[in-house]
Amino acid sequence: MEREVFSTKRKALMLNLDNTKYGTIAEIGGGQEVARSFFQAGGASGTIAKTISAYDKTFSDHLYNEGDSGRYVSLNRLEKMLQAEYNDLLQVLGEKRSSDLKFFSFADTVETLNYQKSNQGHGWMGVKFEHSKLGEPNEVVIHVRLLENDGLLQQYTLGTLGVNLIFACFHYHDRPNVFLQSLLDNLDTDRVEITMARMTGPDLCYVDNRLLCVQLVKNEMTPAVMFDRHGEVHQPADFLYKKNALVLRGRFRPITYVGFDILKTSYALFKEDKNFSPHNTLQICEITLNNLLEEGEIDERDFLNRVDLLNGMGQNVLVSNFQEFYKVVDYFNRFKILNLRVILGVPTFRRVMEKKYYTCLRGGILEAMGRMFPDNTRFYIYPALDRETGKILLVDDVELEPDVKHIFDYLVDNRKIRNLRQAKTKWLHITPNEVLRLMHSNDKRWETMVPRYVSKTIREKKIFGYK
Repeated sequence: MEREVFSTKRKALMLNLDNTKYGTIAEIGGGQEVARSFFQAGGASGTIAKTISAYDKTFSDHLYNEGDSGRYVSLNRLEKMLQAEYNDLLQVLGEKRSSDLKFFSFADTVETLNYQKSNQGHGWMGVKFEHSKLGEPNEVVIHVRLLENDGLLQQYTLGTLGVNLIFACFHYHDRPNVFLQSLLDNLDTDRVEITMARMTGPDLCYVDNRLLCVQLVKNEMTPAVMFDRHGEVHQPADFLYKKNALVLRGRFRPITYVGFDILKTSYALFKEDKNFSPHNTLQICEITLNNLLEEGEIDERDFLNRVDLLNGMGQNVLVSNFQEFYKVVDYFNRFKILNLRVILGVPTFRRVMEKKYYTCLRGGILEAMGRMFPDNTRFYIYPALDRETGKILLVDDVELEPDVKHIFDYLVDNRKIRNLRQAKTKWLHITPNEVLRLMHSNDKRWETMVPRYVSKTIREKKIFGYK
């Protein structure tokens, strides 16, 4: 359905003139741009009960985090701000309000660009709002990266984004994807990136936050989203900061014994590294958006089935829109990751070393390799089976163009590329497509090709076309 996109001022005025909405606005770190938008629109006394901006850290701790300073730009601080402001509304105005008046509390805690422009602007923003039941609020929180190279412009962006978020909570809460798209009304993706979104509450219990975040990727509002091994949505910067990561890209429909062995052998090889730390190392299965799209739309149930299986095997999941592996490496190193290990099969590595994929870069394959192999990054290569000859192919067997071979030799000599030699070669014939083919033809041999947990789950839940 077509949706009319209102200006920021129009949205603020519509809320100001709605006498059934009343709330507070608390802003830390990015000016008072959201409150200013409502005041400038006119009629703000009909919407705003209080605004506050506790810039001093002692005041901030006193109001929202007494006894524990903690991090100031964090989800934890945002949630405490939202709860404190909402409680104030109930305590001060709760007994006086009419039965049709809905309370809301808006809050943000933000780090904008400093004077030296040496930091990355980002922050948390959220709304706690009532809808169907008084006193039982819903909550929406988002994390944003501010991309403009000017602190004042970042403040304007925050003002627009905050108004969009409050407006969406009251007008689009029943249409999650429209909700997300409306957050960028009167904004562009080169100004702000929304890296995470979460909806909870009695009127939002139907929302699966994993699907919500995948829509962020599909809408090109962020390049990737992250779920932990319990299926919980995370802000990637917090989740990956100063961690080691083992990353495996695949379709995982379903994960087979080969995928299981890749994860096991790569982890064992990483354990030999002097930089390895078991409590600080994440295994991450990456699914690209192209692997989720069916006729232009995401098969939501299929996606959740894949994530559930991976989570059941203790894996974290990243959903991205990356095609090239150098973009994957760029993305992880955005978060000051300690050590990155990317796992590829021999056939995929062969394509990675083809010059034709890097004509879009001014430096061609040299630029791609420089971005793909910074000091903290290694590639682990899993062997493949040559189905014609029966030979086990290692990375050394990859045929390369003569000039590219020089690059390859340099990477091998400097241990940037490592063979996973402990692979179980008896499983190399297994492919996900073959598993699905046997499954759909009621051939039980497919059950010997996947871990027992996977086969049991597929049978019990009748997923991936199992009957």
